[in-house]
Amino acid sequence: MPARLKGLDDLDLKILKLVHERPRSGLLELARLLRVARGTVQARLDRMTADQVIVDFGPNLSPKALGHPVQAFTTLEVEQGSRADISRTLKTIPELLEAHIVTGPGDVWCRIAGRDHEHIQQVIDRMLAIDGVRRSSTVITLSAVVPYRVLPLAEQA
Repeated sequence: MPARLKGLDDLDLKILKLVHERPRSGLLELARLLRVARGTVQARLDRMTADQVIVDFGPNLSPKALGHPVQAFTTLEVEQGSRADISRTLKTIPELLEAHIVTGPGDVWCRIAGRDHEHIQQVIDRMLAIDGVRRSSTVITLSAVVPYRVLPLAEQA
């Protein structure tokens, strides 16, 4: 559903943009920059959180700064009916940044991080050892052309 249909107006979009650009700013600072009451900013943030437009306020961490500069995308082919068990086991692998059920070739798309190429291979080997995982296909990332982002969706709506 487009943001406007979910009830986001221009002030909501300005708040989202400011929170994205200045994640450490407090309510008073946001209100000052937007020239609205602190209560208005709080109410808008509360509503957008309740509507799950905003899903977290946590810091975004850098795998590279945490000693894992190499990233890869791995597609796993799995036995039908084993996705729930595989999902539980995948959650125990700290190098797994995200995983998605996908259409097309493969069944589960994973983004992983490692210290080096050898470490990436070790992570893939752990995934392949999971009961129900048949095979994998992996590509190593060279650089991020467009990092993960959602704000442009809100701005276009």
